[in-house]
Amino acid sequence: MQARSERPEIQDEPFDLKLFLRSLGSQPGVYQMLAADGHILYVGKARNLKRRVSSYFQKTRHSPKTLAMLAQVARVEVLVTHTETEALVLEAQLIKKHRPHYNILLRDDKSYPYLYIDTSSAFPRMSLHRGTQRGKGHYFGPYPAVSALRESMVLLQKAFRLRTCEDSVFHNRSRACLHYQIRRCSGPCVGHIDEKSYHRDLQDALRFLQGKSDEAIRTLQQRMLAAAERLDFEEAARRRDQIAALSKIQERQYVAQAGGGDFDVLAAVEADGQWVVFVTFIRHGRQLGGRAIFPQHPDTARGSEVMAAFLMQYYADREIPGNVLVNVLPRAAASLASALGQNAGRKVLLEQPQRGPRRRWLAMAVANANEALRQRAQRADGGRRRMRLLQELFSLDRLPERVECFDISHTRGEAATASCVVFGEDGALKAEYRRFNLRDITPGDDYAAMEQAVSRRYGRLLQEGLSLPDIVFIDGGPAQVARAQAALDDLGIREILLCGVAKGTSRRPGLEWLHTTLWTQPRQLSSGDPALLVIQEIRDEAHRFAITGHRARRSKARQESELDSIGGIGPKRRVALLRAFGGLRGIRDAGVEDLQRVEGIHAELAQRIYAHFHARGKGA
Repeated sequence: MQARSERPEIQDEPFDLKLFLRSLGSQPGVYQMLAADGHILYVGKARNLKRRVSSYFQKTRHSPKTLAMLAQVARVEVLVTHTETEALVLEAQLIKKHRPHYNILLRDDKSYPYLYIDTSSAFPRMSLHRGTQRGKGHYFGPYPAVSALRESMVLLQKAFRLRTCEDSVFHNRSRACLHYQIRRCSGPCVGHIDEKSYHRDLQDALRFLQGKSDEAIRTLQQRMLAAAERLDFEEAARRRDQIAALSKIQERQYVAQAGGGDFDVLAAVEADGQWVVFVTFIRHGRQLGGRAIFPQHPDTARGSEVMAAFLMQYYADREIPGNVLVNVLPRAAASLASALGQNAGRKVLLEQPQRGPRRRWLAMAVANANEALRQRAQRADGGRRRMRLLQELFSLDRLPERVECFDISHTRGEAATASCVVFGEDGALKAEYRRFNLRDITPGDDYAAMEQAVSRRYGRLLQEGLSLPDIVFIDGGPAQVARAQAALDDLGIREILLCGVAKGTSRRPGLEWLHTTLWTQPRQLSSGDPALLVIQEIRDEAHRFAITGHRARRSKARQESELDSIGGIGPKRRVALLRAFGGLRGIRDAGVEDLQRVEGIHAELAQRIYAHFHARGKGA
């Protein structure tokens, strides 16, 4: 796709709207509304740029959203494309990149997990996979959540007993693991099954995952009967158990499918001004589950607009099935289908079914969307109650919208890590959590650590023009609060309320002291006070997030520093050693000959590594 700018890139020239509108052509393309400071307010596509852009500045009635946007527009830029389909694709790319305030935005950027069967080894492995599908093997999915995929993997392990262990573990085992003992693996690592038999189980698994479940079960039934006839009752029992496991999966996931193929079913539903799009995944005749996504949108958004914006942003970097079913046809549905097909490299059918199995799938997705809205409303009620309690505790003029909390974690000053967790009316906003690897402070100086974390956090928010919280909790007493306040003062921030949450002398929950400049004296709430329970929940989440990050950083630092101290080991060899032996303990336990088997480790270096861990009497 090629696009060219209709206007030369001269940012400092005065913008003449009338001259600009007269110069516009009638080609398809994308237009961008820009504010005076240069940031993009809105991105749109047009079949006819002159007619579409001019319509914004004619004396016609606009929605309040459009009027608010036009009041901020300082200039307009356009990009001409060859076709309307190209304009659709470019519009989605620009929205995803710039996230303009007045566009409908998809806030769920998480990649979905896939079931991956790696066929690059003699005994292929079954695993969870996210991201680019470059490996040799088979990918099945997407699944709506990791939990749904893990549940399916357990059932498949019971049925086909494929291995799930890492190659470094598989190649270094001397006896079968627990999965073999509980009959979820056939034990290829120690020779309990030969390659031919393992591949036969693998083919059965692939047939089942590809939707040929009846064929797979019939094959297993034939093997069960054959084993019984030759009096191999152990083999017959194993096949019987496989059939039972596969039947259970069928009961859980089967969908009566007409016409074959893979489907995504999208239902857009609105309640009280909030839109949700529920996506259901159907692959090879089995429902893999679904996910509710709540796009950010203007108050006046219509269903066709929400669906159109959602489709192009959602499928910009995801697998597109051959069939996409929707309950609301988007604007320019034919062009959208063409654009989706262009991204997928094949034809994509976009339709609103009216009868048959596909209509029933759609009704199920609509029901799930309504349930997601109901649950979100319940969570919002709980979040508003949490904020009302904090408003009453601190006697605030208005309901707080955003609360953050900091905690510091370290081991005797080593690998000091700060956490910042964020809560809003919807509860914990985990996508906005942040960790800070603290540097250039005296080990164990929690006061300096807190000041640095607060300074870095809010310095960044100011730099990026993002919203500041109403209340910030600090895990600590008046000294930590004072250092945090000093950081805010240096940044010129006055509107944040700081509150320290200090543990009592016994450090038991319920005996915390609250320190804030709003009060002349610290306060200790009763252990059952609802406001204190809210503060404890937020503080405990900050502590959990801090200690998790600290432990990961400490473990990484210890592994890397131990190996980096050995001459001749750089990043590539370190990674190769850790992969081969599964960690530092495995390297310590390895002999010289074992070390030499790792790529890049020659005899002299292997001897040096071995001497490093054993010459000085180092233990495991």
